[in-house]
This record gives sequence, C-alpha cells and structure tokens, in this order.
Amino acid sequence: MMSTKNRVKVAILGASGYSGIEAVRLLAFHPFVELAVLTSEHYVGREVAQVYRHLAGLDLPAFEEMRPDLIRGRAEIVLSCLPEHAGTEAIRELIGQGVRVIDFSADFRLKDHEVYKTTYGREHPAPLVARQAAYGLTEFHRSEIREARLVANPGCYPTGALLGMLPLISRDLVDPASIIIDAKSGTTGARRSPQLEQLFAEVNDNFRPYKVGNHRHVPEIEQEIAATLGREVAVMFVPHLLPINRGILTSIFLRPRSGTTAEDIRAAFESAYAKARFIRLLAHGEFPELKNVRATNFCEIAFVLNRRSQTLVVLTAIDNLGKGAAGQAIQNLNVMLGFDEAAGLLYPAPVP
Repeated sequence: MMSTKNRVKVAILGASGYSGIEAVRLLAFHPFVELAVLTSEHYVGREVAQVYRHLAGLDLPAFEEMRPDLIRGRAEIVLSCLPEHAGTEAIRELIGQGVRVIDFSADFRLKDHEVYKTTYGREHPAPLVARQAAYGLTEFHRSEIREARLVANPGCYPTGALLGMLPLISRDLVDPASIIIDAKSGTTGARRSPQLEQLFAEVNDNFRPYKVGNHRHVPEIEQEIAATLGREVAVMFVPHLLPINRGILTSIFLRPRSGTTAEDIRAAFESAYAKARFIRLLAHGEFPELKNVRATNFCEIAFVLNRRSQTLVVLTAIDNLGKGAAGQAIQNLNVMLGFDEAAGLLYPAPVP
C-alpha cells in the first residue's frame, strides 16, 4: 500500500449527499488516494461522523465550505456531487487551475446544447467546458476517460439501460426503433433533499410510475445509442419508484433482427464485456437481483429471447449509488489516474 504522502489527493464537493457520502465510504478504503477535502453546504465545520455515524472511527477531514480557491493545491482530482447548475462555475474554475474533475450532475453529459436547453429549461452555463467532457460510461469510453480533464459521470437510469443495450445495437442484432425501457429505482435516486413524494408514508407500501416518456435521462440514453448507431433514435422510457433505499432493476424490450439467435446475443455480450471487471453476464435461467449488487459497483445482466412474441428482454441490475453514481465515478477515477480499474471497488454485496 502507498504511504499517505504518495497518495493522490481527492476532493469531494457536496460530500454529505447520498452519492457524495457513498464516495466518501468507498474512497476511505482506496489504496492509492487520500481524501483531502470534503465540502458540504449544510454541515460546514462538522466532523463527518457527527452527521453519518456509520463512518465513525475513520480518519476523515471535516466538512468545509465549497470554494475553488480553498481546493487549489490541496487536490489533484475532484468528484463533484453537486446538483445540476450548482457546481458549474466551480468546475470551470477548477479545470482552469489544472484540476481534473468527475461531475455527478447532468450538466456535462449532453453534447447538444439545444437538447440541454430543452431538457433543463435554460441555456448551458459553460458550453466551452462541456465540449471537453468525456461521457463516463467506463466500459465504452475508457480511452476518452483516460485522457479527459472532465468526465461526465452517467445518470443511474442510463447506466442500467445502456449496459444492457449497446452491445446488441453495435452488432445490429435488434431494431433500435423498438426500444422500450421499464426501470425501477430505489428512493435514493432522488437525492437527499426533502420532497413530498419521498416521504415514508408516500413511498412505503406503494409502487408507482413517474415522468413517463419525459424523464430527463431520456436524451442521455438516446444520445449514447445514436453515437453507437450513427443516427438518431427515440426510445420509450418508463421509470418507477420502488419502496426501497437503493438499487435499479431495468427491463428492456427490443425486437430482434430476423435470424438473431440466443447464441448471437450471448456472443455480443461476451465480446463487449470480455475485459469488464464489473459486468456479470448471468447463465441461462438466472435473473438479476438487487440484493446481489447492493452497495457494489457490479452490474448483473440476463436476457430472454421469446420466439413466440418475437421479443428480446434484457434485464439489468445495478446499485444506483454504486455503478449508478459513486462506484462508477471511482472506476473512472482509476482509469484517469492509471490505477487498476477495480482499485477500491471489489466489495461483495452485503447479503442477506
């Protein structure tokens, strides 16, 4: 293990949110980095264990205010877990100082600024910075991520969906016009902020869809499919809220091309993920379960080719705070810094 003085210093902005504190938990045990700066709008000056007692006993810096000038010289790479628009100016300044950034928000994911404006109802605040961003779906963008100054960490829903589709689309095994995505997420996907629809009495003993067909992650999914396909495509996306804390189970319905076999589909996945440390392609008859990926960076994938209905169903499971946020960000950090891609991430799920 590296001595502390040789470790890469990391700052986490918005470290007291769900994805931020998950990044703290994981990076506290990373063999090659040191947590140097943790910022929080709400808990300035407080020790991490005073807010999150499960992290008591770890040697962590106290929460401080978020100011780029206070980070200069103290961190070589920054994980920004701030919500949309809140961290844009800070990220612009940090990149100008030579600091590399992984951004958890959607601010830098969309390449088309008109699509961004339509989706978020405002002009992009930093279009020149956005052009520098690599899309951080690690399994498909390693080379860009390795050289990037700014990585746009993917959304949790797009991660679960794209990992299940891109290998098939790249081999033209399915009709992209047929894509229907049914995704179910735990409540931490909505961030750690008070919202009426997130109250216990609203979520517990309940199960509901929301933002059907107009969720803000749809353009992100379509963008990455279009980049693989070479032309634009529209998908139907139906998200649901599960009465659980964390996890996303995604069912993707596609029309297979004529002559596509189960062997073709498995071969596409095996080829795409031959060197993927965090993809589990399940055996025939096995199906993804959230308990098997909870608090991990793994994605489970299975598929069923139904000849009678001429439908292919691909199923994926990820942890929205793991592979859908903090875990994938650390995977990207490892790629950016030339570390083993799995460094600090090979934890098994806590089952049961």
